[in-house]
Amino acid sequence: MTTTVKEMLEAANAAVPRVSPAQARDMMAKGDTLVVDVRDAPEVQGSGKVAGAVHVSRGMLEFRADPQSPYHDKNFAKDKTVLVYCASGGRSALAGKALKDLGYGRVYNLGAFKDWADSGGAVEKV
Repeated sequence: MTTTVKEMLEAANAAVPRVSPAQARDMMAKGDTLVVDVRDAPEVQGSGKVAGAVHVSRGMLEFRADPQSPYHDKNFAKDKTVLVYCASGGRSALAGKALKDLGYGRVYNLGAFKDWADSGGAVEKV
């Protein structure tokens, strides 16, 4: 079965709810929330990241998130709420869908880093 990026994004957006920066701040304030930046390293170095976020490039996400992987990152736990973001929301939608497919139940797409920063969200330089 052939598919397109457009179809993949539609499926991801249907599976992973998009949240506003304000909603994300509320989730983060409750604790037990993992924030994941899936942008590439040069993007993160150039702009910083959401304060407290874990940086895992999109290409390594499944390896870091799967507890059975030798590359598993202990920050990932299926009982946490996970907020994923990128530069515009596309990679984070696909990343969120991948996390859902791996069994993560509470996954949300924060969308674009710029929207977070422009809303006054805390940013840390790397």
